Amino acid sequence: MEFDEYVRLRGDRLVRLARLLVRDRHLAEDLVQEVLGRAYVRWDRVSRADDVDVYVRRMLVNRHISWRRRRSSTEVAIDTSATHLDRAGLGDIGTETAERDAAWQLIAELPPKQRATLVLRYYEDLDDATIAQILQCSQVTVRSQAMRALATLRRRLAEVPALRKDATR
Repeated sequence: MEFDEYVRLRGDRLVRLARLLVRDRHLAEDLVQEVLGRAYVRWDRVSRADDVDVYVRRMLVNRHISWRRRRSSTEVAIDTSATHLDRAGLGDIGTETAERDAAWQLIAELPPKQRATLVLRYYEDLDDATIAQILQCSQVTVRSQAMRALATLRRRLAEVPALRKDATR
């Protein structure tokens, strides 16, 4: 597959993954553009990989983790337009949006690898083996990262009054 074709076919998914990692549309687009620029320079090597998607996702996650390490500010940008309004519900949309934003804020506070593990597992719907390839770790590490992240989220959800009712379901 040529680079242009790969970007045309997979570019939107990469931006979606980046948006879930960084929670800001513009930063996500910048992150994907930077990763694709790096991939373009090495496309001969990238295209020979066993699974090009895994290779590029690994580049994206690693770049995101490096970016977070270098960040001097602890401010986390929240893109409120990224909320998922496709879910049918009879509840108050304002309350649901506030609860979803509060939950995403908790996810944003997780360490980068735990956050990446949850995003890859629950939003990209990848199995442990693929996540392990992307994060360059063992499947056991993927499961322990997910377990720690979920335990942290459960503990923090219990502390947030607006989300407490959902945590008991």
